[in-house]
Amino acid sequence: MHLDTDRLVLRRFRPADAPALAAYRSDPAIARYQSWTTPLTPADAADLVRRFAAGDPGAPGWFQWAVELRSEGVLIGDLGCRLDDNLMQADLGFTLAADRHGHGYATEAVRGLLAHLFGRGLRRVSAECDARNGASARLLERVGFRREGLRPAYTFIKGEWTDDLLFGLLAEHWPPA
Repeated sequence: MHLDTDRLVLRRFRPADAPALAAYRSDPAIARYQSWTTPLTPADAADLVRRFAAGDPGAPGWFQWAVELRSEGVLIGDLGCRLDDNLMQADLGFTLAADRHGHGYATEAVRGLLAHLFGRGLRRVSAECDARNGASARLLERVGFRREGLRPAYTFIKGEWTDDLLFGLLAEHWPPA
């Protein structure tokens, strides 16, 4: 169970991924717009990897894909995909280690997962991000998502209210021109 792109492998998590997951998810800059707090202890990372590995990518609910850099065989990030109960729509999230930013890996990983989802017949994929997270918003637009809305002061996270940007991508708009 894996998806291949030019430079990446999207696959199920395995126990050896725990140290890398703990490292990038403990980075305050990476966690800034995410729901988790830092640091992620080695024990918590191992538990998270076990839970991620037990998921079913074809069943309703969240599945976390490990993003591996093929040339180095190392975990560099993860993609979350929540399939709706109707199995025709999904929500998407992504996290990439800071030292891997700026190389197009997140864009490539998201495109690879979108190709898989739309290839299996999904009708719509949605995503949202903190309105201050310009890099994530630009990535979503780059891969074809359309901005569908803004929810002012919608999420209370890490002691503050934040605005959420809403994005959507329909099957008939994939792949983008």
